[in-house]
Amino acid sequence: MHKNEYRRRRRELISLLNDDSLAIIFSGVEKKSSADQTYPFEVNRNFYYLTGIAQENSVLVIVKTALECHEYLFIDEKDPTIEKWTGYKLSIEDARELSGLDNVLLTSSFEGKINSLFDASGSHFGSIKTLYLDLDKEIKIQEATSTHEYQKSMLESHPELKDAVVDIFPLIARMRMKKSKEEIALIKEAIKTTEIGLLNVLKELSPGRYEYNLRNVFEFNVKEVSDAKIAFPSIVAGGKNGVILHYPSASSSLKDGELVLLDVGASYEFYNGDISRTYPIGGKFSPLQKQIYEIVLGCNKATIKFMRPGLTLKEINDFATNYLAEECFAQGLIESKDAIRDVYYHSVSHHLGLDVHDVGDRSLPLEEGNVITCEPGLYFKKYGIGVRIEDDILITADGSLNLSSDIIKEVADIERFLISK
Repeated sequence: MHKNEYRRRRRELISLLNDDSLAIIFSGVEKKSSADQTYPFEVNRNFYYLTGIAQENSVLVIVKTALECHEYLFIDEKDPTIEKWTGYKLSIEDARELSGLDNVLLTSSFEGKINSLFDASGSHFGSIKTLYLDLDKEIKIQEATSTHEYQKSMLESHPELKDAVVDIFPLIARMRMKKSKEEIALIKEAIKTTEIGLLNVLKELSPGRYEYNLRNVFEFNVKEVSDAKIAFPSIVAGGKNGVILHYPSASSSLKDGELVLLDVGASYEFYNGDISRTYPIGGKFSPLQKQIYEIVLGCNKATIKFMRPGLTLKEINDFATNYLAEECFAQGLIESKDAIRDVYYHSVSHHLGLDVHDVGDRSLPLEEGNVITCEPGLYFKKYGIGVRIEDDILITADGSLNLSSDIIKEVADIERFLISK
C-alpha cells in the first residue's frame, strides 16, 4: 500500500474530528501467554489502517484546531541488542516512508508530548476540548494496561475531560467499511492464495486421510506464497463434524461416502480471504448429498445476485433464509418452513477486510466498495451432512461482483477434478 493511501485515510478521519481535539491511537503490545512466552503480536488494525505500521508499542497522535492540524507518530528507538533477539525494528526514516508522516518521534517522548499539549502556557494549540481514544476492548498499550485503563489515568490527570472522551472506534470502523481500489486488490490476492490452497487440498483428498492432513496441506501451500499467512484457524470438518460451525478439532479420519467441509482463508498484507467449500471425500456426491448441496449452491448464487447497494445485511440474510426454507420444505427435507432454523443456524454474511469478520455497522445499508461474504449452509445432524458454500463479494454501483468466482463449486466441476486427479 502506498503511503498516499494512509495520508488519504488520515485526512478523511481528521475531517470527522471536532475542533480543539486530541486523538490517540495505539498499535498495541504483545500479550503474555505463559511464563516468558507471549502470543504472536497482532497490530491494532485501526492503527495499521491509518499508518501502515505494524510494529508494537507505536502511537498515532492527531491534534486538530479550527485553523490547523498536526500529526505525530511515535515508535520505539532502534536497539541493536534487542534486534539480535527479536528482529529488525523500524528506523524513523523507515516509518516516515511507510506512513507518509513527517513528524516521527520516539515512544519514550510520548508522555512528555501529551503533557505539553495540555499545558496551555506552553502550547499554541489552545485547550483540548475532546479526547478521542480507540476503546475497542483488549487493546493493550502496556503489559497490564488497556486503552480503557489509559482513559481512567487521563481523566485523573485532566478531570476537565470527564465528559469529553469520545470512542474513535466507530468513526474508523465506518471508514473501513468502504474499501479502496488498493484494498480490493489485496483482498483479491488473499482470495487467489486461498484458491491455491484449496486446489492442493482437492489433489490430496481421499478416504483414510485425516482432517489435519487437509488442514496442513492448505496451510502449507498458503505459507509457500510470499507474504501470505493464514487468516484464521482453518476449519476442516469431515462427516458428522460438518454440522459444527466452528469445529475446533481436526483429528477425525475421512471416510468414503461422506463429505468434508472446509472454511479457510489466506491473509495478504493483513487483508483476508474467507472461503468455504464442501467436497465428497470419495470423489462423488451421493443423491442425498447432492440434493442438499444443490440447495445451498442455489442459495449462494441467488443471494449473490440479490446483493446490491441499499440493502442491509439483515435483509440479505432474510432473503437467504427464505430461499433455504422454501427449497428444503418443497423437497421434503423439513416438515415446515419454520423448521429451517434447525438446519441453518447462522447469518449469511459479514463484512470482510483487515479483519475476517471486519468492523462496521451491520444496520447500515450497503454501499459501493463494501466487501462482504455470502455463506449459506445446511446442517443435517441425522444424516451426518453439513454443507457450506462461501464466497467473497464486492458491492458495486448497481449490484455485486463475486471476487472468488474462480474457486470451483459446481458439482460437476468438483467431481470431474476429483476423478481426474
